[in-house]
Amino acid sequence: QVQLVESGGGLVQPGGSLRLSCAASGSIFSINAMGWYRQAPGKQRELVAVITSGGSTNYADSVKGRFTISRDNAKNTVYLQMNSLKPEDTAVYYCNADFLGYSDYGALREYDYWGQGTQVTVSS
Repeated sequence: QVQLVESGGGLVQPGGSLRLSCAASGSIFSINAMGWYRQAPGKQRELVAVITSGGSTNYADSVKGRFTISRDNAKNTVYLQMNSLKPEDTAVYYCNADFLGYSDYGALREYDYWGQGTQVTVSS
């Protein structure tokens, strides 16, 4: 079936940069949108950035001007370039995909999948 594989998380100093990647694979007909969410300990999951297959984007106010979301439609992959990182950016980052795919009985339907999450830690 469908899988979302995330990579790029890690430990970085304040002011540093990281690039997250998320590749969708499986019985995908087309992707409507992909995005990134994050959740810090003791806090609710929040939207970071979303991009549609047509290129429209949406960012959380806290990351505007620092983060950039992009995609490679041919590879069903979304990226998140994170610059000027701050300690408050520390969280588990989750990839999300809204896509059309084939069910077990062969019908085309819409799915909403999540990756397993990747840890981003910003600390001195």
